[in-house]
Amino acid sequence: MIAGERNDRTFWAFWSETVAREIVPVIPAAALAQAWRGARQARLAQIVNACTVEPLDEALAKTAGELCAKAKVSDVVDASVVASAARRSDAVLTSDPRDLRRLASHAPGVEIIKL
Repeated sequence: MIAGERNDRTFWAFWSETVAREIVPVIPAAALAQAWRGARQARLAQIVNACTVEPLDEALAKTAGELCAKAKVSDVVDASVVASAARRSDAVLTSDPRDLRRLASHAPGVEIIKL
């Protein structure tokens, strides 16, 4: 989301491909909270409006916490992103893959793609 907000060309190339394939991206609610700072974020609003926002329910929160323990990381937002992706065997696009890759190593089926 941050890459899209910053008008990153690589992000928008992925975005175009996603739209062309009629794939609806999923944004975990915790990740949205981390990126959202107000209605003036027109690009981010465009992205969010085309996505499904996944709530951080009890099961997802517990899975994220368990991933933090296994990967020895403390960022529950990153962990919720990986836990969310694991539910669907999804890929995660990121400009900062280090901790996400550590978390994904404990979540089969999750691919981390660096922008």
